[in-house]
This record gives sequence, C-alpha cells and structure tokens, in this order.
Amino acid sequence: MSDARFIDYLGAAADFFGPGSLEVPQYQSEITDLVRRRGAFGQRIRKVPATGHPSRYFEQTRIVKGGFQDPRNLKHEPGNDPTRRERVLHLKSIYAPINFGLFDVELTRQQSTQFSMLVAKDLNDAIEGCLYVSDQALWNGSDTDLAVPSTSEYVGLITQINRTATIASTASIVDGLKAEIADMMADENFNVRPTAIYLNPIACDLIDQEERLNHRQQPQAPNEVIAGLRVPGLATTAGILPLIPDWSLKNGASGASSTESGKTDYKAMIVTESLIEYHYLTTPDPRVFQLGLEGNLQTRYAVVLFGAPVAKGKANAAQAQNVTETGLTTYSHSYVTIVR
Repeated sequence: MSDARFIDYLGAAADFFGPGSLEVPQYQSEITDLVRRRGAFGQRIRKVPATGHPSRYFEQTRIVKGGFQDPRNLKHEPGNDPTRRERVLHLKSIYAPINFGLFDVELTRQQSTQFSMLVAKDLNDAIEGCLYVSDQALWNGSDTDLAVPSTSEYVGLITQINRTATIASTASIVDGLKAEIADMMADENFNVRPTAIYLNPIACDLIDQEERLNHRQQPQAPNEVIAGLRVPGLATTAGILPLIPDWSLKNGASGASSTESGKTDYKAMIVTESLIEYHYLTTPDPRVFQLGLEGNLQTRYAVVLFGAPVAKGKANAAQAQNVTETGLTTYSHSYVTIVR
C-alpha cells in the first residue's frame, strides 16, 4: 500500500484532526441484539428421555365396563377387552456449524477487551439458533408420520392434532373457543381437561378487542406462563386457561383464508400440556462440540440437538386391538382456525 493511500485510510478512520487532538471511533461494548430466539411453547413443553429410536410408549384406549343384568340370573359373558395401543416416534436432529478464523479471533482480542466476548456470544447464539429452529418446527414441522418419517423435520403438532374447529368471521372468538373446550370435556370415553390456549399474537389482540367492545374484563392467568411473562386468561369449563401468544403459530398460506375469500386464518391450539412431550437423546439442550483445527487454522464447532415432539391422546373409533394406526382421532387437543 502506498504512503498516500495509507494516510487516506487513516483519515477515513479518524473522526477529527486538530491541534492537540486526534479523535478516533469508539463503540459501546454492548451489541444491540433483538433477534428472535425462543418461543413460549418450546420452554413449557415437557421433556422426557427417549426410550430408543424410535421412542415408544403405550396408550390405554378402553377399559372393561360392566353391564346391567337380572340380579337373580347373573351370567358371565365376557365383553370388550381392555385396549392398549403401542405408539412410536422417530427422533430428529438439528445441527448448526460455526467456524472461527484464528487470525480474526486473535486480532479482535488484541485490539482491546471491548469485544473479547464475541466467540462466547456467537457460540451461545448458535445454541439459541438451534432452539429457535426447534421451537418453530414444534408446530410447523413438515414430516407427516411419526412411525414412517418422510422428511428430516419434526412431525409438527399442527399435523399431529387432527381434531379441528373453525370460528367463522361473523362468530364470536371467545364463544367459539369456550364451546370447543366444553365439547372436548364432554367426551364420555376420556377424561379431558385442556390447560392452555396458544394463539397467533394477532389472534390474542382480536380477543382483547372483542372483550373490550363487549365491555368485559379478561381475567388474569393464575401464574406466569414463562419467567417474566403474565398473560390474560379465558374463563372456560376447564377453568381459567392462559391465552399464550406464540409467534411460530403463523397465519395461513400467504395470510389468505382457506374458507372465506378476502379473510385471514389465524391459528389457535387448545392443548392439554401434560400430554405433549419432547423425547430427547442424552439431554434436552443443544450440545456444543469442538471439532479441531482445519488446514487454514479455522476452529470448527458443531451444535447438535436430538429429539422430537409428540402429542399424546389419540384413539380409534373401533377401539379394537387389531385396528391399524389410520383413523386415530385426537381427543385431548384441538386445532382451531379463527377467520377474520
């Protein structure tokens, strides 16, 4: 580099030259970082060790029930056997690679201690990035079958939960959600009690607008849903259920409603949280591995997470031991589409 170009380069870096003064750029030590990370649902979901690959469990779908008989003419006539069904889910993996160049890392450290934390921050952000991808796929994963995987993503809970309801654009959102919860609890075969409602954040605002227009005060959820976050609740036959906004519950394709022209579909998931699990391998948190130096002296790290979500609580109308997995219907959760 010529002397003239070097002087021009220094001049571009300095803010001010003057008699007895030379002002050079200084930066705040904190980097403004509001990049989206975790979702509420990913932090509340139950995490349990996987039993293997695939991970397996059983569900009771029927018990032996008695019947009325003539008290003077009792007959031993075996009826339906108790029914237990095997369920499986395949584990999935999320992988995040990150490389650090030796020269750039050492240069940053030597300039000052101002940004010496960047390597640690980038590694921590890679962990958060894996959890972000996981949280998004908990609802929206593209796979369609827990037993026979077809993609590398999760089977999203929107796919797993096949009990559905729609609240039309002219109907009350509050009344529609309450009616669906009451219908779930009226199931004579299963003891259903939903515990939370997850919604697109705009749908939460639509409920608030509806309640204000009707001059009703929304009750407060009894507890914080995650640390530092309190939300309004909905008084239902199952008690006061928290209305939890979740950014990963996106609107319908292109924001357009699939049922009403010119409208938008918003998602609401009524769930029994104790029956939704994340089956993990080794640990429910992403793990960081250092892979060593490459030929160009770049240090390689890998962040890995193994696991998959499952929404328990499905049964077949036939209730027999020999029926196939097709025809299973969710009874413990419901996927509600709000049209507005």
